[in-house]
Amino acid sequence: MTDTLPMFPLNTVLFPGVTLPLHVFEDRYRALVQHLLSIPNPADRVFGSVAIREGYEVGDHGAQSLYRVGVRMQLNEVESNEDGTFEIVATARDRIVLGGLETTGGFANGAVTDSPDEPDEGTAALHDRARATFTAYRAALSEMQGTTFDGHLPRDPGNLSWTLAALAPLPMAERQALLEAESPHARLELVTRFLREELRAINVIPSLPATDVARTAWSPN
Repeated sequence: MTDTLPMFPLNTVLFPGVTLPLHVFEDRYRALVQHLLSIPNPADRVFGSVAIREGYEVGDHGAQSLYRVGVRMQLNEVESNEDGTFEIVATARDRIVLGGLETTGGFANGAVTDSPDEPDEGTAALHDRARATFTAYRAALSEMQGTTFDGHLPRDPGNLSWTLAALAPLPMAERQALLEAESPHARLELVTRFLREELRAINVIPSLPATDVARTAWSPN
């Protein structure tokens, strides 16, 4: 079933469950927020967001190339500033696929369809392997950066897959691949592989954070 949503492309990949604060200052996005505030029921104040593949969030060039798979966002909080800008907080609810974009109005509207996960949750061994790999990765990163990670990982496979995808500081293309994975099983396998590659990168060049290494050409040979 196709729906129409106001669209707010961003230079990041979001996952269901992620809450994001935004400073809204460009005219088209201010118009989008004003439109949402005109909707009487707060539960209906939703918009879509997809990551920008090439281009910018703002300015004359705008979003030149967008990924098609993104998320539906729920507007939770709005603070109006005296200069007409807004501080907003929104939470990603579920995954959507962008079929087309209409940009002739005050803000862009997208034709979107829902994209729920397939029910394949994988095995308990996969869940344990994903948790262990993430724990090892965070420990390695914490040792280099002098930080700690005190969060508790969820037991539900679907929530676990989205949580690991959101917490893993990976390049955009890999984060987009995690968003597009069609089931918790596929996402957990993918995030485990990505994090193992990051761990190998840390072992090869321990002076660099894995996310920096992942953005450069390197070989362990």
